[in-house]
Amino acid sequence: MTGMTRRALIAAAAAGALLATGACNVDSGGAGTTAAPAAGTTSAAPKALKVGWSTIYLAPSWMQQTLKMLEEDVARLKGEGKIASYETFNANGDSSQQIAQIQAMITQKYDVILVDAGSSTALNPVMEQAVAAGIVVANFDSLVTSEKVIRVGTDQVEWGRMTAQWLADKLGGKGEIIAMNGPAGVSVSEERWKGADEVFKKYPDIKIAANVHSEYNLAPAAQAFASAYSANPDITGVFSQGGALSAAALQTLVKQDKKLVPITGENYNGFLKMWADKRSEGFSSVATAQPNYLSVIALQAAVAKVGGAAVPMNITVPLPEITDDNLDQFVKADQPDDSYPIQPLPQSEIDKLVGK
Repeated sequence: MTGMTRRALIAAAAAGALLATGACNVDSGGAGTTAAPAAGTTSAAPKALKVGWSTIYLAPSWMQQTLKMLEEDVARLKGEGKIASYETFNANGDSSQQIAQIQAMITQKYDVILVDAGSSTALNPVMEQAVAAGIVVANFDSLVTSEKVIRVGTDQVEWGRMTAQWLADKLGGKGEIIAMNGPAGVSVSEERWKGADEVFKKYPDIKIAANVHSEYNLAPAAQAFASAYSANPDITGVFSQGGALSAAALQTLVKQDKKLVPITGENYNGFLKMWADKRSEGFSSVATAQPNYLSVIALQAAVAKVGGAAVPMNITVPLPEITDDNLDQFVKADQPDDSYPIQPLPQSEIDKLVGK
């Protein structure tokens, strides 16, 4: 979700304590024991694995969806005898707490540690310590810089590049836009804007009327956009690199009964709902997503590596593309606005990514 993602900027709810590390025990499936060989056999069955996930936060809806998807795959692998136990550890936004959780998992001899990192660098030493102890470590979403762990993510520069190119094409290479970015200095925001800026520099007739930085949630984004829009009411488009930012921009135009200009987006359900509602009025967008199934890919890659498979250390997952034509496959009218609907990735595609 590389540094902190947008979800790192949402306040995490307090979670219950587990062990001395203060971890949140979401699922405990028993000790990771090795089955004894059946009578007449010469070798034991493969060891069922002890798996833990350390996440920097758990309260945001994206994380809850990620947890649900991960637990479903854990249940499948338990049924296949590949996983004996699984636990989730919530650091509640505290990187030092996350380090302590990973150290505890090393002490308790976990076989696989999954990590959604609170810092791209602070966790490197403890994760490398886990690798040195013979533990397979797979990092997904918010990535560390260490090259000794499996890293599973998307290309955030391409995120910005892809959506900016759509907007440039939609505007015919000319116009005036407001750019809605995340907080200054946040790596995901910086990377997405880097890709977008590469595109816009190719179009001298596209003017960036305002480059706005906002938290990745609706209320502050609406305030930031309204201020920029009041100063630049003649814009012809909006580059937005986050779903709540996109929702804020579109909501402002609708409330003020202004012309609906093209706005790039993300699979934030509140934005997708408004997009679907205003499509008949000519509103158009393109969106992408940080897919929750990064967690499933990381889990399956780690389990495969423990089993001796040659797994890539860097797995870049293609960005989904949501368009006017396939929007109905993503938007969920019966789900909350702050959910992130995503189409599941076929198992055959996961197998390709993890090298099977």
